[in-house]
Amino acid sequence: MSSEQVRVQTTVDDSIESDGVVLFMKGTQAQPRCGFSQRALGLISQHREEFQTVNVLDALPEYRAALEEHSGWETIPQVYVDGEFVGGSDILSELDEQGDLESTLQTE
Repeated sequence: MSSEQVRVQTTVDDSIESDGVVLFMKGTQAQPRCGFSQRALGLISQHREEFQTVNVLDALPEYRAALEEHSGWETIPQVYVDGEFVGGSDILSELDEQGDLESTLQTE
């Protein structure tokens, strides 16, 4: 494993384990760099003030591989709540339409 792969794997593992809600996204909260990441950010922001984001663009292939180990998905964005994979922007949209997103984003 390269040092970059180790760095990314550590970031992913630590973020999923220690952050109540974490969004792995392309870009930052201030400047999302893709429409799906922007949509996920907006949906989470409607229901939570505090959550973490991780910009995956500095090592996208490594982040895809590390996240796939946790979720079975390589697509970005990905949301985790209390260490559990929730989904991407499409799943967040579905949960929001069903009225379940707020409760899904509640941490213990």
